[in-house]
Amino acid sequence: MAFLREQPASSILRRGPARRIVACFALVALAPILIQCDLYRPRDKAPVPAEAPETTTPPKVAATPAPVPPLGRAEIIAAAARAASDYASGTATQDTDPLVGRAFSVRTPFGCGPIAEAANPVAAPAGLARAEWGSERKTIQLSLDPDNWTGSALITAPGVQPGWEAVEGFWLARPWLATEACPGVARDPLQAAASGVVAQTVGLAAVFQEGASRVARRNGRAYVFTVRPERDATILTPPADGYRVLIQGRVSAFPEGRAFRCRATSPDQRPICVAAITLDRVAFTLADGTVLSEWRPG
Repeated sequence: MAFLREQPASSILRRGPARRIVACFALVALAPILIQCDLYRPRDKAPVPAEAPETTTPPKVAATPAPVPPLGRAEIIAAAARAASDYASGTATQDTDPLVGRAFSVRTPFGCGPIAEAANPVAAPAGLARAEWGSERKTIQLSLDPDNWTGSALITAPGVQPGWEAVEGFWLARPWLATEACPGVARDPLQAAASGVVAQTVGLAAVFQEGASRVARRNGRAYVFTVRPERDATILTPPADGYRVLIQGRVSAFPEGRAFRCRATSPDQRPICVAAITLDRVAFTLADGTVLSEWRPG
């Protein structure tokens, strides 16, 4: 189709009428095709905006609760004081006792003053730790004899069967002293001779269920450890800050659901309060925590 070659419009018009008519019809017929070609001609594409980076929110992790520290000497003594006040005032507490099930670790100082001589031992009630010189002052014997509280009126209540086969008791000496350190007041020998044995008012009652293992029970046997001089030493010097007896376990409950039970024979007497416990460990240590000897159930 030679007539389709591009030619100047003036040359087409100069040709004859028939040719001009044919040329016009050809241009009209080709117009849609030319338009279509123009539509499909590649064009510069508009820049595609960059996608914003996806932000991922980290999953929320539940905060792990901090472990509850064991109750210490100060907390046990404070709880005993509250129990004594409730008992003396006749206050009945019906809510759940928060102490039940809590772990505890109580250190009680002993052997803080002059060590008792073996020939003249100081009378100490059962349930209290004591230190005594051995023969010729070559050793120091540490001992703790748990008291038998199984049949005590403080442990058994009329008409209530706790299901305990045995109860062994430990006293917290000097309950007015919340710290685990030795007393800062020196003993006056004249006053000490006249004062006699001090009544104990705060204790821990290790309870043993009927039918349970008897391995942890002492059955009248004392915890005993003998301190000897260091190697190559000929003289044994007691520590200036005394010794410690460490008692660890968990607070149990009396049948009424309370950790402590108190009794007093008079409204003018300070109530004696003891906490029911499950015993895990007994140890003799130095003031800095160095373990000299320990006993664990099983």
